[in-house]
Amino acid sequence: MISVTLDQLYAWINALLWPLARILGLLGTAPLFGENAVPTRVKLGLGVLVALAAVPGLGPLPDVAPASWDGLLILLWQVLIGISLGLAMRVVFAALQSAGEIIGLQMGLSFATFFDPNTNSNTSVLSRLLNMVTLMVFIALDGHLLLIAALHHSFEVLPISAQPLAQAGLGAFIDWAGQVMILGLVMALPLVTALLTMNLSMGILNRTAPQLSVFAVGFPLSLLAGLVMLTIVLPQTTPVFERLFGQGMDAIGRILRGYVP
Repeated sequence: MISVTLDQLYAWINALLWPLARILGLLGTAPLFGENAVPTRVKLGLGVLVALAAVPGLGPLPDVAPASWDGLLILLWQVLIGISLGLAMRVVFAALQSAGEIIGLQMGLSFATFFDPNTNSNTSVLSRLLNMVTLMVFIALDGHLLLIAALHHSFEVLPISAQPLAQAGLGAFIDWAGQVMILGLVMALPLVTALLTMNLSMGILNRTAPQLSVFAVGFPLSLLAGLVMLTIVLPQTTPVFERLFGQGMDAIGRILRGYVP
């Protein structure tokens, strides 16, 4: 007859529950995995598979009952770590979406919006376009596999323990999240500069030829010029996206090192 003690049962539960909490925190917020189009059952099933693969490589776990206050605190830490790792890469996508908002505003496409189920808000067409392009480049560069590898590496850098997390990791995440608008402005700067130059030219033309209606001519010209520049620029943006993804992975490393007590 097989007998199982309560301590053994707690050890089995903790060996799966705590890693699964960190993994699901990342899968729920990271690009591609955290999209609303991905069913919840798929996320949960993938999280369980990754957790089962990660369990053999885990170090010794704290001898804590999962339903105790210490066990719940450890569970909370794991969720926080997973969410911060997923959002660190999501910052890159948010920066490119903000670049789309800025470019669309300069082109006169700010009124062309539709409901985005991922953000539960209205998003401009260019923002959605850049998000889709970024997601395809992310998959082509195996970014989703790199995220899983970074998640597995996190268990080596930051093992599951009852020690409180250091505040430097949260500070590193806040510093990286503060780069959203800066990265968005840098990405949108070339097109915004060209469109602003054209708008200034139209203003000078309106002064020299008042009978020419700038409002009737300027809007279609701005729209056409923006579309032409997007057609030229977008095929050349893969190295830029790759560099941004690299910065996101570096941010994940800084967050993990900062969380170490």
